Amino acid sequence: MKQLAEQFLLHLRAQRNFSRNTIKAYRFDLDEFLSYASSNRAGAPAALDRPLLRGYISFVAEKKVSRNTLLRKISAVRSFLGYLRETGAMEGDPFDLITIPRKEKRLPRFLTEGEVGKLQDYNRPEEVDAREKNYYFALRDFALFELVYSSGLRRSEASGLNIGDLDFYSGFVRVMGKGSRERLVPVGEKALAALREYLDTRPKPLVHGLPLFLNSRNGRLTGAGMALVFKRMARRARFARPVNPHSVRHSFATHLLDRGCDLKSVQEMLGHKNLQTTEIYTHVSLERLKEVYEKAHPRAGGGKR
Repeated sequence: MKQLAEQFLLHLRAQRNFSRNTIKAYRFDLDEFLSYASSNRAGAPAALDRPLLRGYISFVAEKKVSRNTLLRKISAVRSFLGYLRETGAMEGDPFDLITIPRKEKRLPRFLTEGEVGKLQDYNRPEEVDAREKNYYFALRDFALFELVYSSGLRRSEASGLNIGDLDFYSGFVRVMGKGSRERLVPVGEKALAALREYLDTRPKPLVHGLPLFLNSRNGRLTGAGMALVFKRMARRARFARPVNPHSVRHSFATHLLDRGCDLKSVQEMLGHKNLQTTEIYTHVSLERLKEVYEKAHPRAGGGKR
């Protein structure tokens, strides 16, 4: 069974072009599932029947994981069993007649334009240098924030950027997104200016293949390192709630839609495969519109009559 799982993961990477992070998540979930199956004496594909799957779903649910985590694990197992059917290793679909819970619809957390401005003001390199004499990454942090907010990058995408991926002349950045799908995303003038200032402090020559953002050991700044950068920036601005690269990416999309950008363009810039994934930001904009309306309109119910 483990050998079949490895073949399935290889298929996902070679044939379906899944990202390294997705493969890692699938591997973790399948290891858990196969361990459960083994403990229940299900060591062959034919033994992966409906009662076993129901038992596994209950086993995961009892861990009090979120519904979305449960659905991710079910999806990994379901895809694996689909692969086994395609390759002739098993017959029938044991997921038939099993009720799968619906995915939770959570509105993404984002910053207002005023909050973005506050973060920028408190983290401008000259401000940080004046307050923190021994901090040497103010230019890097500011350039990173400006780029993520300007172009809506995932933290893994920003971490994977090399210097050569930036085109200062045309104002675009080449991004390798999920599923190894490449896209070009516009970069605003303020972000380009911050990036130029940051790169001016880097050792020369600036080879195109070098990482764009470096850590303290002159290696590539990781996604986890970026999360710490954004947490530090929020602390400087005295934010009560957390700020991370993903919430800044959400802010990018929400602010574009608020200012009239069409949904299809936002989808392309975010690198979403399906338009439905992007449509959640329209719900955010509509919720905000309703909130503003109810506060302002005398007959809406929220204001004084």
